[in-house]
Amino acid sequence: MDTVTSALHDLTIDQIPIYLLKTISSPNDAYESHFQTLENGRFRPIFVPVLEHMFRDDTLKKLRLSAERFAFAGGSPATARQKATHNPAKRYGGIVFTSQRAVDAFAFVVAKLDPAKKGMLFDPLMPIYVVGPATANGVRALGLPCPVVGEETGNGDALAKFILEHQRTLSEEVTHLDGRRLPLLFPVGEQRRDIIPKTLASEDLPPAERTAMVELVVYETGEMATFEEDFTQLLQEAKRAKVKEQWVVVFSPQGCEAMLMALGWLETGSGKFSQTLREVMSAPMRTRIAAIGPTTKQYLIEQFGFEPDVVAEKPTPEGVAQGILENMEGH
Repeated sequence: MDTVTSALHDLTIDQIPIYLLKTISSPNDAYESHFQTLENGRFRPIFVPVLEHMFRDDTLKKLRLSAERFAFAGGSPATARQKATHNPAKRYGGIVFTSQRAVDAFAFVVAKLDPAKKGMLFDPLMPIYVVGPATANGVRALGLPCPVVGEETGNGDALAKFILEHQRTLSEEVTHLDGRRLPLLFPVGEQRRDIIPKTLASEDLPPAERTAMVELVVYETGEMATFEEDFTQLLQEAKRAKVKEQWVVVFSPQGCEAMLMALGWLETGSGKFSQTLREVMSAPMRTRIAAIGPTTKQYLIEQFGFEPDVVAEKPTPEGVAQGILENMEGH
């Protein structure tokens, strides 16, 4: 927790802490970059991890063996020798990443490969599809020769449509093998939406354009056991620093209850939000909550009777910042 609370030690009187309830993305986090430069450094972004991610070592080991056996390599069927050594050659026409954690898991696979063989093990024409800039940056940091595309889409629905259009532009050397359309590999967590696989395999598409996806669960997610304690300590530190105004940005339903408990806004008996408790526990600070999107907002309303102060129109750093600034101008 020291690394989190230390973010407040040199807070200036004009700065506003903005607690981002997520794990910081690597190598760069778009939220950190955006809020650090917004309005001449008016905001101080502080990351408070809510979720704990555990990689599935057995799955990653199998994935590494697949890569070493040319599952992502360019273009020919397995030779008789490859078949004899269980080396099946190309298996996938691309990879799809929709979460930073999936990229982190895949990084373990890449790290185990011979760096000198990356160009041989990964087809330089094989696309890697990503859902946003943070995911794109993470994939590019892997140093693979493949094109990274789709980062401007922003969500799974838009990425699925992008993939359909992009696949039409590729040659059959990339998308097919032995006259059969190759599936896309989709590394995921155990909790995921199925909008992309459903869209790509929709019966509304011509059979020749349908693309199967091989979903591979590479990590599991749970709420971090120390989150409530860590967040409580951070809020106490903010009071000692005489912070006048602060924001909390919630990125998922996980951690919502612990956040509201740490703030002291839930009634002990009912577990529901209390405006009176909010006013008493927040004073003399002003604490406001921003939700990343409508799903998180709906969860807060249905579970706790709490409506966040801001819901981002777009689930991006710019969308969150715009909502916060408009709310602040309104007050």
